[in-house]
Amino acid sequence: MVGRRKFRLRLPSRTFDLGERTLVMGVLNVTPDSFSDGGKFFDSKSAIAAALAMEAGGADILDIGGESTRPGSEGTSAEQELGRILPVLEALAGLLKIPISIDTRKAVVAEAAIAAGAEIVNDVTGLRADPEIAAVAKRHRVPLILMHMRGEPRTMQKQPFARNAVRDVLRGLKRSIAIARRAGVTKSQIIIDPGIGFGKSFDQNYELIARLPEIARLGFPVLIGTSRKGFLGKTLDGKPPEERIWGTAATVAASILAGAHIVRVHDVAEMVQVARVTDKVFAAAR
Repeated sequence: MVGRRKFRLRLPSRTFDLGERTLVMGVLNVTPDSFSDGGKFFDSKSAIAAALAMEAGGADILDIGGESTRPGSEGTSAEQELGRILPVLEALAGLLKIPISIDTRKAVVAEAAIAAGAEIVNDVTGLRADPEIAAVAKRHRVPLILMHMRGEPRTMQKQPFARNAVRDVLRGLKRSIAIARRAGVTKSQIIIDPGIGFGKSFDQNYELIARLPEIARLGFPVLIGTSRKGFLGKTLDGKPPEERIWGTAATVAASILAGAHIVRVHDVAEMVQVARVTDKVFAAAR
C-alpha cells in the first residue's frame, strides 16, 4: 500500500479534488462490437437509460465511446462514430448531472463531442493515432486522459509483447505527455492510464497493477481500467465478461491500494461499493 498524491482537475462545469477518494468512471459503449457490452446500448434509448442508471449507481464520470478498440477490431470512421455518440450526448444534455468523457482517438470526434457537452477527452492511443486531439483539449481547456497502447487494436494481442512491460508503459506515456505538453496542455489537466489489456500479456496486466506506484511517480493522476477484461477471464477458467464481476472487484481494490485515482468500470453500483470500502482501508493505513 502506497501514498496517493492529491491533484486538482478542472472541468468546465466543476473541479475534482483527486486523491481524497477514488472516482468511479462508468463505461458506456455505443457500439455493436465492444468486447463486453457490444450492441447492448447501441440504440440511443438504451444508452440514455444506461447512463442515468450509472449516475444513480454512484458514477462520478460517464465515459462514452462510439468505436470499439477491443483486440482484433478494425476501426470505425469518424462519421460512424459521430452518428453513434452525438444523439446520446444531445439527449443527455440537461438530464445527466455528472460530467461526460468522450472515448475517442480522433480529433474531429473530440471537437464535436465537446461542443455537445463532453468535458474530458479519453484517448486510448495516447495521441499516437491523432496528435491533434491535444490541441482540441488545450483549446477547450478540458482534461486529457492519455492511455498506453502497444500496437494497434487489430493486432495488439498478436504481436510480440514488451520484454519489460513497466518500462514500455513508462516510455510510451512519457512520449504521449511530451506531445500533449508541446501542444500547450497544462500538466494539471493530464491523466495517465497504463492501458491494461492493450498489447500486454495476461501476466503483464497483473504486474502493471502491482507496480502502479512506479507509473504514479511520473507525477500525474492515474486512471486504470481492468473491468471484465480478458486477463480476468483467463484466470477465472474462461468465464465470459459478464461473469467477471468479482475478479474485477479484486483488481479495482488492488489498483486503489496501489495509488489509482480513477477506476473505469462497467458494473458501477458494485464497484462504487468496492471503491468506498477500499478507500476506508487506504485512509486507515496513512
